[in-house]
Amino acid sequence: MKRRGSGIIVGIVVIALAIGAYLVTTYNSLASAENDVDAKWSQVENVMQRRADLIPNLVNSVKGSMNHEEKLVKEITDARKAYNNAKTPSEKNDANNQIDQSLGTMVNVIQESYPTLASNENVKTLMVQLEGTENRISVERKNYIEQVNDYNQSLVRFPRNMAAKVLGFDKKANFKADEGAKEVPDVSFE
Repeated sequence: MKRRGSGIIVGIVVIALAIGAYLVTTYNSLASAENDVDAKWSQVENVMQRRADLIPNLVNSVKGSMNHEEKLVKEITDARKAYNNAKTPSEKNDANNQIDQSLGTMVNVIQESYPTLASNENVKTLMVQLEGTENRISVERKNYIEQVNDYNQSLVRFPRNMAAKVLGFDKKANFKADEGAKEVPDVSFE
């Protein structure tokens, strides 16, 4: 009888150690995946910050020629300030959408209303850099979306989903486009 009782205790200890080892490895892999998501978002912020840093140069390059476009310059400057003051990914994304809208308007105004300004080398160079940055933002958003998807997928798979709840891991919010992005822009060449 004594032997049977010690066998049960050994069995319970082995099961407890197996569960503990599973929780430790699950925690470590989820923590690494969560850090990967945060790193991808940091890269999105990095390229959005690059664009925010380029904007003052573009604004200053065209300011003198666009005296009557002060409202547009103010919108861009305010959008950049909002981006720099944003703290959360959601706030950064909202401010980034403001920048997208204002910057797009500015580029159209430059190309349509100021053809000589658009041919200025400084302005051309800055506009090319901004275009490249826009492409980088798109690529980094895609990378972030994929990383969040991988992380969230790992949280919903059994039995990891139960361990994730016990260990306090939650799904990450994915990138959401601005509601206005669903609208087809009105393009007029008049």
